[in-house]
Amino acid sequence: MSSTANQRILIVVNSGPSTPARCAAPFYTATLLACMDAQVTVFLSGEAVQLAQTGVADNLYAVADGESVRHFIQQAKTAGVRLLMCRAPGVVIDEHRLIFELDEIASGGELAQMILEYDKVLTL
Repeated sequence: MSSTANQRILIVVNSGPSTPARCAAPFYTATLLACMDAQVTVFLSGEAVQLAQTGVADNLYAVADGESVRHFIQQAKTAGVRLLMCRAPGVVIDEHRLIFELDEIASGGELAQMILEYDKVLTL
């Protein structure tokens, strides 16, 4: 297995509240990779942008009696993961209603550029 040190890994997340069982895995995977010294960016796109709204990830669970998705987001941030969300064209974003773990609001063009530049791209 190759070393992840200094590798830039992009994880694109599209799952959101309609598929809660899929929402924790991207952040868990990002945490593991960051702990292995990879530079990890998680990009929320599509329905996943809802996870960046205050209260959504706090009340979303991948499994019954498990930790909230927000817990997994916080673990990822503690491990050094960068968290971005997509700005949908024409959609007004109330930045006061976004979780503090969010690092940046980015465009689809920025996502496309990252896909071309990063060492590995995962969709989870």
